[in-house]
Amino acid sequence: MIVDIFIPCFVDQMYPDAAMNMVKVLERLGVGVNYNPEQTCCGQPAFNAGFWDQSKEVGEKFIRDFPNDRYIVSPSASCAGMVKNYYPEMFHNSVLHNEYKVVQKNIIEFSDFLVNVLNVTDVGASLEGVATYHDSCAALRELNIKAGPRKLLSKVKGLELREMQDVETCCGFGGTFSVKYEPIAVGMAEQKIKNAEATQADFLISTDLSCLMHLESYMNKNSKQMKVMHLADVLASGW
Repeated sequence: MIVDIFIPCFVDQMYPDAAMNMVKVLERLGVGVNYNPEQTCCGQPAFNAGFWDQSKEVGEKFIRDFPNDRYIVSPSASCAGMVKNYYPEMFHNSVLHNEYKVVQKNIIEFSDFLVNVLNVTDVGASLEGVATYHDSCAALRELNIKAGPRKLLSKVKGLELREMQDVETCCGFGGTFSVKYEPIAVGMAEQKIKNAEATQADFLISTDLSCLMHLESYMNKNSKQMKVMHLADVLASGW
């Protein structure tokens, strides 16, 4: 199998190791990976901020960057959710109607691809410690991803997974929400971290680095010791 990969703009610029680790896991499982270096952004930041014309421009480029009718695997549920759930708002009955339907069908979040397409839950990873998992709003509410990441983490040798209280509550990031409503966003991050710390976890893991970026910033500012890890980083550990 050969797949295309979509690396979100902020992952490309700030967390490239997570993208490389996703590729590492896919290749370990025998999946061929194709990366189009011309790719940029799915258009989600502009869309969520209300700049639909600008978002549509970016979305048009996204659609043209993935002309192959094959899976588009991404280490971001929010980007996959954007294409699946909101491209119809911009491209339904447009000149790109047929093309957008193809990428909408093909884009898939990394853990969803592993568990529900490859039928893999054990990639041979190992990581010593205690972890707690954060359900991102996009993964949980837009893509119905909940059990898959936990199945993958349950197979990581040496890792104990403990559920935190109010695990399905938003972390406060919400894209531009955290910029427009900083005090609320910080308060939500504080509550999320308190719940995570109550599990005595060494690692806070999620499918979405946008959430982890927000939570890590709060922890760094408040001298917290817990480490954030993208799911791909965990699955690429120990081998």
